[in-house]
Amino acid sequence: MGSPAQAVTVRVPAKVNVQLAVGPPRADGFHDLANVFLAVGIHDHVTATPADALAVTCAGPGSDDVPLDPEANLAARAATLLAALHGIEPAVRLHIDKDIPVAGGMAGGSADAAGALLACDTLWGTATPRPELIKLCAELGSDVPFSLVGGAALGRGRGELLTELPVSGAFHWVFALADGGLATPAVYRECDRLRDADGVHPPRPEPTPALLDALRDGDARALAATLANDLQPAALSLRPSLAATLAAGAEAGALAGLVSGSGPTCAFLADGADAAARVAAALRAGGTCADARATTGPAAGATTIESHA
Repeated sequence: MGSPAQAVTVRVPAKVNVQLAVGPPRADGFHDLANVFLAVGIHDHVTATPADALAVTCAGPGSDDVPLDPEANLAARAATLLAALHGIEPAVRLHIDKDIPVAGGMAGGSADAAGALLACDTLWGTATPRPELIKLCAELGSDVPFSLVGGAALGRGRGELLTELPVSGAFHWVFALADGGLATPAVYRECDRLRDADGVHPPRPEPTPALLDALRDGDARALAATLANDLQPAALSLRPSLAATLAAGAEAGALAGLVSGSGPTCAFLADGADAAARVAAALRAGGTCADARATTGPAAGATTIESHA
């Protein structure tokens, strides 16, 4: 082990699924996915400091909905898992500064887990090899490995088996934030229910070649034409008001819009920074969402921004 630090802060990005193709339920209850992730410039910050015992605190929008019990908090579970790997006690205080929507379909909890892994690894001087960190991420949750890696990636399996993807330039996004969240397991269950009711038997999920080309080429209009989310009908079924948000974004001039992951955040692709600003302003004024945020992607994965010896 190296020399431990005394405080470490890690910045971790939100994500949008530019494609989420969902296969049928597996025997283990999960679904095989073709999940094309793009990290975007909305971030949580996780700070790790030494403590007598594992503890979690949280501040920022939605923090009242973040569980602070170490058994229930994913960041705390990440610290426990890393400590067990190295045969040490998880004696750390984790403070999470939230900016990613809670239960919003943008992988906020997963981001915090990835941030905690990197922060604790630096704090404790354990120097865990990156492939081992990614393996720990996969044990914690389907989206956690991508939160560590960032950029753009195709997630196979339940989303945890990553292949990094080339991206050119920056894509401009607007995220319409909803009041309250949607539980990811409930959205998957609704997806299965709707498919069963309609007699739909989904094929093996595959990424769309034209979408991968659009990311590689930095072509926003081509990407807009290929955005897809198999969970969107389920999210709309559970939260019908999202249809008005999607319509408002389209009317405001977005190239395309979709529910982000399991929702309820809606993501809109815009044709440049000025267009994104106009879409965000129209959404905020229109009353179909709680707030609207303009940003860009891809963004870097979990990154140490401050470390004090």
